[in-house]
Amino acid sequence: MFLKLEGRSCLVVGAGKIGESKIRSLLVAGATVRVIAPRATPAVLAWERAGVLAWQAREFESADLDSTFLVVAATSSIEVNDAVYREARRRQILCNVVDDPDRCDFYYPAVVRRGDLQIAISTAGKSPALAQRLRREFEAHLAPIYAGWIEELGGVRKHLFGRRLNPEDRRKRLHELASRESFEARAAITSATGPLTKGKVFLVGAGPGDPELLTVKALRVLETAQVVLHDDLISPEILALIPRSAEVRNVGKRCGRNSTPQQEINSLLVTFAAFGLKVVRLKGGDPSIFGRAGEEMNALRKANVEFEVVPGVTSALASAASTQISLTQRDKASAVIFLTSHHANSKETIPWQAFVSSGATLAIYMPGFDYEQTSTRLIAAGLKSETPCAIISRASSRDQQIHRTTVRDLPSAPLLPAPTLLLVGDVVQTEQLAATPLEAWNLATEPLPQAPVEHEVFDRALTRD
Repeated sequence: MFLKLEGRSCLVVGAGKIGESKIRSLLVAGATVRVIAPRATPAVLAWERAGVLAWQAREFESADLDSTFLVVAATSSIEVNDAVYREARRRQILCNVVDDPDRCDFYYPAVVRRGDLQIAISTAGKSPALAQRLRREFEAHLAPIYAGWIEELGGVRKHLFGRRLNPEDRRKRLHELASRESFEARAAITSATGPLTKGKVFLVGAGPGDPELLTVKALRVLETAQVVLHDDLISPEILALIPRSAEVRNVGKRCGRNSTPQQEINSLLVTFAAFGLKVVRLKGGDPSIFGRAGEEMNALRKANVEFEVVPGVTSALASAASTQISLTQRDKASAVIFLTSHHANSKETIPWQAFVSSGATLAIYMPGFDYEQTSTRLIAAGLKSETPCAIISRASSRDQQIHRTTVRDLPSAPLLPAPTLLLVGDVVQTEQLAATPLEAWNLATEPLPQAPVEHEVFDRALTRD
């Protein structure tokens, strides 16, 4: 049974990691989501700030089920989960108690999606891990063009039901259209290389956002792409260079929005390539700098899919250029260290003392907003509190913002729009601090006049309708 949840009031009790995943699924389905929990994960908090759900920081009450179509209990308390289940049963409201099959009116299946074609895999709660493994296998073998094909079949079905036909003749015709032979014939037409020809994946760096900072090779690859899976913060100007005939999907991972799991991105790359398509995985900056390109390359190697990496201008270089900071300088720093304060686990793994003692300029990607913690760690590692630093927001774009400060005063820095990068070191010239004292400023209010672009490839791109 597939429930239509769009616009229906759904309640999730609990907002930890497990609750977060259930909330995400309901949001994807278009449900109106309410959350009851004393505490919530950063993602749930961001969704609440973005207005995509309503969160109340308190314990569950029976009145929370008023006007509720469906409820999920995802707390670590057996007593609370049981109370939710008993009240839902009394009111005849559909209920799912996570990891408790006996208290589930429905199960969350592992779902393979190709447009309106959905394959739900369930083990009745006995082994969600097996359901997820089977989903990944289906993802790898179910051709992406099923999404377009199902739309065509729907249109033909509607047309046939609008005509006066013998029901048996109509049924026979619909089954012929849905046959494997019909699918393979359509597939052969759709793919110029044929349905069994392997395609190729390009991991392309889109740079920091300015289309003029794309490499010539990146532009050429993008102009001929058949499928583009792009990060969330790729600029509209760069997305406009993608052919209109290409399949384009946003698979970005931004806090506060529904995100695509990395495993699903890997499966999509393999699947599209296996069907003979030219696939571009478009990443901000450079693919090899905190872009999880290593995981995608490993997945492609395991699937025996040909791929190529097209480098891009990483944000540290773009930030330094647009703020007129030299990352290395003979009398200040002879090395640069790229690092991030964002990790796959919560354990502290950054060797701050080693980095600080090296005397290198620190380029900290994804610094987050806990500047007080960053300041404390840098000073504890031996960095002088008066060391200058700069927060650069949306480097190289028209709405770039910069905040220059010191490590000591970093906790009072404003929260600038993502993506941001933090540069720390003596190369962030202290004499410039007086020009922008402890406040963010726009790089420019008006775009600079552009010099003529004579290169043939760029000329075609920039003048395209």
